[in-house]
Parts: sequence; structure tokens; C-alpha cells
Amino acid sequence: MIHKFEIEGTKIVLDVNSGTVHVMDAAAWDVVDDFRVLSEEEIIAKHARKYHPEEVREVLAEISRLVTEGTLLAEDSYTGGVPVYDAPPVVKSICLNVSHDCNLRCSYCFAGSGHFGGNRTLMTFETGCQAIDFLLAQSAGRRHCELDFFGGEPLMNIETVRKLVSYGKTRAAGKKKEIKFTLTTNALLLNDEITDFLNSENISVVLSLDGRPAVNDAMRAMAGTGRGSYALIRPKITSFVNSRNNENYFVRGTFTRYNLDFSRDALHLADLGYRYISVEPVVGSPAEDWSIKEGDLPEIFNEYETLTGEYLRRMKEDRPFEFFHFNLDLNNGPCIPKRLSGCGAGHEYMAVTPEGDLYPCHQFVGREQFLLGNVLNGVTNMELVNKFRQAHIYNKEKCRSCWARFHCGGGCHANAELANATIMEPYHIGCELEKKRLECAIYTQVLKAGYNEI
Repeated sequence: MIHKFEIEGTKIVLDVNSGTVHVMDAAAWDVVDDFRVLSEEEIIAKHARKYHPEEVREVLAEISRLVTEGTLLAEDSYTGGVPVYDAPPVVKSICLNVSHDCNLRCSYCFAGSGHFGGNRTLMTFETGCQAIDFLLAQSAGRRHCELDFFGGEPLMNIETVRKLVSYGKTRAAGKKKEIKFTLTTNALLLNDEITDFLNSENISVVLSLDGRPAVNDAMRAMAGTGRGSYALIRPKITSFVNSRNNENYFVRGTFTRYNLDFSRDALHLADLGYRYISVEPVVGSPAEDWSIKEGDLPEIFNEYETLTGEYLRRMKEDRPFEFFHFNLDLNNGPCIPKRLSGCGAGHEYMAVTPEGDLYPCHQFVGREQFLLGNVLNGVTNMELVNKFRQAHIYNKEKCRSCWARFHCGGGCHANAELANATIMEPYHIGCELEKKRLECAIYTQVLKAGYNEI
């Protein structure tokens, strides 16, 4: 199976099953679809008006070589041998919701402005310790684990965060393991003391800012006052980024139907000096005015191409920035589990509420039908765990024939369930956006690497 696409005159073929990318001239581009279907003489006859027979023979010889190497028109190596995941699950990462409260009231917040449909509460140190013990125990033989401090706004519970980092490092070292800590924040509470702590502990940080002031303030208002947050947040983010020499962070925005020209917001963040940027499409009820609609896709696709062009131009001008969705390794690609089941929500990755309840991921928190158990007693709903483990690309009808399946791993389970009331049917708009981003990512990497045509 191959996927062909063209951006700015560059003709690209992704061999889906091998993951190999080829840049093709016009003749190879036209002929490759016929290679498995027609004989050599039939192919020559079909393209006789456009290409000389000898040129077609040379193209066919090159295609044949690539097929023999297994880098073009490769067979699906997983067919008939897809893992069934019947061994005990290994948890490698948890999202620790240390705060079910927030000092912003973002209109599109999937967490209901921080409380996830429940009470506004903070996690205790004791519950956090139990969660860390759960992670270390359930990670089995893995040496490296991950923990993301999340909310709500986790800096509203900073003292617990401090103590849990110390506890986690000590406990992990005692088991010859390491925990990589991440913290996601809206930056309102950042100050010099917290910055020093985050830097000294080498904690990766995700900072939320939607882009231009008017865009950010339209959706991200202050709790209590309703005023926009940009003027308070932007200087704090800049100070923080500078404090760690512009490394080990991402500034993450969300775009909605109100700012379909989101490339301008990504570039606004780059113009502020932020090198590591992510701008994500909102997901919400179709009834919301700000939700992305099917009819918006062509405009969004154009925006991704606009951003691609600017990304490459600034790279040539030695003014680079990194856009999260353009970071793609064309040589190695995703590992096998990620190729099949994506993020691993519900079996490799779980979220923990302030009460210690376990959910498949942070976006499922509060959806009681997805409760997995509790950090004190462990996972008790193994039927649900197995349901998530089996929600891989070969068990999803729409994924089996999709060219992007090995890169997205079947898409976001939470978005699928929100849109279709099942984790087995991917969220269509999300699929279309992922495919466009992947094309842009492949194109940028091809140009950066200087691929030669075949």
C-alpha cells in the first residue's frame, strides 16, 4: 500500500507498510500505481504518449529494485500476527491530576474549567505517594517511567508537587528506576521560586498560550473577573523560557473555529522567541460555535501548508522554530506498540484523580463508566483495560485501510468516544487533520534531508 501526495511541486510517495518515503519524478509518479497491476509492455503502452519506452523501462527497473529491498509496495508484516495483548499490562506513564481546580475559565476546557464535573479539590501528598508507588509497581521491568503533573492548574498545589518529586526520585532510585517528570501549566502562578524549582529538578514544562492576544483572550478568561489572560501570562512564559535557555518546554495553544487562520497564532508564538510550539485543534460538541466543522477542513489544510512554508523559510533564514506535529523521524519511525495502538491509554498510560481514582487518560476523567480502579487497590476493571488494549488499528475497521494508521495508532480514544460513543470508531475530523499534518511533516523532513528523486 502506498500513499501519494504533492506539496509545492514535490511528488512524495509513502510506502505505508515499510514506512519508507520516496520523492519521485513525474514518470515514476505516474507509473508506480501500475507496477502491481499491469505487465511491463502494458505499462509502456499506457504511457507511450508521455514517456519514451526506454524511460519507462528505467523507471520500472528502479521500482523493481525498491520492491525487492522491501521499501516500496511492501507487504503488511502484521497481517495474521497482530498482538492480542494477553499478558498483564505494563504501566509506563501516569497523569497525576494534583489539582481539580483552575484559576482560568477557558470556554473550550474539556475538564469543565478544572473540576472534571466534580468538586474543586487538590490531591494530598499521601494520595500522590500511592500513585507513584502504583506506577513503580505496575511498570514491571521498565527502568524509565513518566509522570505528568496536570490539572486543572497544578501550580495551585505546588507544595505537594515539590514533595512528590522528591518522593518519586527517592522511591524510583531504590528500585533502580527513573521517573521523567513533566508539568502542564497555564503559567499564571509562575514566579522566580517556582521557576528555580522546575529548572533545578529538570522538569519538562508545557505552557498554555493560544497565540495572538485577541485570540487567547476570547477563550481563556480569568476566574472571577472574566478578563483576558494574555497580558499576565505572556511575560511569565517569556521569563520562564529564557530561564532555561529556550530548551525543555513546549508552548501549546488551541485553535478553534474562531481562529481558523491559526498559522498566524503559531507564528506569533515563534515571533515571541518561543522555539518549541504546538497548536492543537479543539475538540468539542458540534453544538458549540467554536467547534471545528467538516466544512472547515479545506481552510485548515491550507493553514497547515502555509505554516509549512513559513517553517521551512525561517529554517533557511536561521530563524528556526519547532512545530510539534512536524517532528517526524523518517528513518526509524514509531516503535511497534505505538504503530499499533498509539498512546496506550487504559493500559500503558493512566490518569489519577485527587482521590486516587484511575482512568484511561486525563480526558476520560469524570466519565464514570471509564473508572479503572484506584491507586490504593490497583486496577479492578480489567475488562475495560482489555477493551482499550484491543482497540488497536487492526480491530478498527476504518483504520485497517487508512494510509496513516502506523503513524497515528488509531487516533485519540477520548475524542472517538466523545464523537461516536465508542473508542472503536475514530473521530473523523481528527483523522483528516492528522493525515494533513503528517503529509506536511513528511514534506518538511524530505526538504530538510535533501531527498533525491527516483
